[in-house]
Amino acid sequence: MTANKIWLDGNLVDENEAKVSVFDHGLLYGDGVFEGIRFYNNRVFRLEEHIHRLFLSARAILLKMPWTEAEVCEATCETIRANKLSDGYVRLVVTRGVGGLGLNPYLCEKPSMFIIASSIQLYPETYYTEGLEVVTTSTRRPAPAALSPQVKSLNYLNNVMAKVEALKAGAMEGLMLNEQGFVAECTGDNIFVVKEGKVYTPPISDGSLDGITRQVLIELIEQAGLTLIERSLTRYDIYTCDESFLTGTAAEVIPMVKLDDRLIGGEGLPGPITKKLIEDFRELTRSTGTSY
Repeated sequence: MTANKIWLDGNLVDENEAKVSVFDHGLLYGDGVFEGIRFYNNRVFRLEEHIHRLFLSARAILLKMPWTEAEVCEATCETIRANKLSDGYVRLVVTRGVGGLGLNPYLCEKPSMFIIASSIQLYPETYYTEGLEVVTTSTRRPAPAALSPQVKSLNYLNNVMAKVEALKAGAMEGLMLNEQGFVAECTGDNIFVVKEGKVYTPPISDGSLDGITRQVLIELIEQAGLTLIERSLTRYDIYTCDESFLTGTAAEVIPMVKLDDRLIGGEGLPGPITKKLIEDFRELTRSTGTSY
């Protein structure tokens, strides 16, 4: 089997040669940022938007990027080409770099970045046709005063522990609330609900990431002539809605058909608006993107 090629600080190396120092602050303290991007039919979907968000995350944590956004876009495409992939997922990770055994980030002389391109299948296809069952987790999203939910940092332990709760409860995904009890997002996805023909999603101020796929769905909802309303949601809103779906780069658009043993829409089946938006999203990913 041919080893994957990893982009590491400007060079393409075999995956067994892609090594990070044990003194890297990304490993020691989760000090760094990342992005995940999908590519379809030899085109990277929303490449510039993802890379811009990576730079915004870096700026928010005072991590000075030694590359331009254009250079990182090209490095991303170079990595995919080197692995001879036409469809898949690419992960960019930027760490604070090698430093001492202390929290001080200024002991790190320069950031490090690696890029991984590979195939991905987050959920079996049956979940896209039949839907996901979700449970509410006790693990809450961090308050914005602790760390902005817009920073995609390397410390994802909060999400990991919520995911563990969901899996132990027999569900594939977990719904996370904020400290006020309002719906924030799932462990790796944004959430939408449909009620009486209108589509609702929590505002990012309630603790969710302003996802790229979330923004794409807002565009598709408006193009379909549907009303999109951003407002705070409670679990009651989900329990009593007609349809619900989740969005994320890896998950794409996937129906949610049960929450805490309540059947969404009373029947626990993907609804017509959800099905249309899934098809609209797939058509968009098949026909647009940055060619590499």
